[in-house]
Amino acid sequence: MAARTLYNKILPIYSGSVLKTVAVVLIDEFAPFEFGVLCEVFGVDRTDEGVPPIEFRVCAERPGVPLRTTVGVPLTPDHGLAALADADLVAMPAANIRAEYPPAVLDAIRAASERGSTLLTVCSGAFLLAATGLLDGRLCTTHWRHAQEFAERFPQAKLDPDVLFVDDGDIITSAGTAAGIDACLHYVRRELGAGPATAIARRMVVPPQRDGGQRQYVELPIPESTGDSLEPVLTWMLHNLDAEHTVAGLARRAQLSERTFARRFVAETGTTPLRWLSMQRVLHAQQLLEETTLSVEEVAQKCGFGGAALLRHHFTRVVGVGPKDYRRTFAATLSGRVTATVE
Repeated sequence: MAARTLYNKILPIYSGSVLKTVAVVLIDEFAPFEFGVLCEVFGVDRTDEGVPPIEFRVCAERPGVPLRTTVGVPLTPDHGLAALADADLVAMPAANIRAEYPPAVLDAIRAASERGSTLLTVCSGAFLLAATGLLDGRLCTTHWRHAQEFAERFPQAKLDPDVLFVDDGDIITSAGTAAGIDACLHYVRRELGAGPATAIARRMVVPPQRDGGQRQYVELPIPESTGDSLEPVLTWMLHNLDAEHTVAGLARRAQLSERTFARRFVAETGTTPLRWLSMQRVLHAQQLLEETTLSVEEVAQKCGFGGAALLRHHFTRVVGVGPKDYRRTFAATLSGRVTATVE
């Protein structure tokens, strides 16, 4: 819950933005997986699923010159640092931590921030951003393994090593690899609404929003998925949110024992079936509150909560505000949304 506590305070301030252009800044010895997270969320055309088109730029100090990755495979960026100039989001994936960072890259990031770009880091990308001085006095996070070094090098930054990500308005920082997915999906939800974020998450077969912070991963590894994907069952659940669901019934649909199904479900989604279902219902409620004039009671019925009281309980726990307050903020401010009547 810690990550949500940090961003709920500022979410309404930035809810009216429109995400059109993403520029990823690469430096030598960057991490290809964390870069891939940014590519998967922002660089894949998902307009056929209702996600608005996003121009995706891969940038470096010297375009056309191959950069090394942490696994030795080179990549050649197409754009120079000038491509940051009009980007809505400037993202920095993880890279090997170093004593000094390229001055031209630091200057370009500072200039983009001054012009109004949102900045987002994945894992150790926070070190690059912190080297610009832009994290001084700002709430932020990074991977728990690097937290002590980060705190020693950048004492003016307000580091929280326990959360999955921190949304501090125009700066979003995330912890390890999977937390980068969380941060990116959160940013999509913040700028474009619950629908596009859920569509992207569904294609990636990841939860659109996870509970908890990164402390739970310090001593134990993140569980890995085994066997065939449960995506068909997940998709069926998403299409039938208003129905009653039990672990026994879902296990039968997946043709697995209850014990195996529960274990596989946690491995693929990071949470239990009932918690995942509750989260999906809240996300669907967000979309209906943004895009329709249905009453809160009607939204509750369509999402499978049964009544407005249960919807308010789960919605407030996850989002931090009640359904009416959420609709008051988002239905009137998100681009392309209808103005809904608040009951």
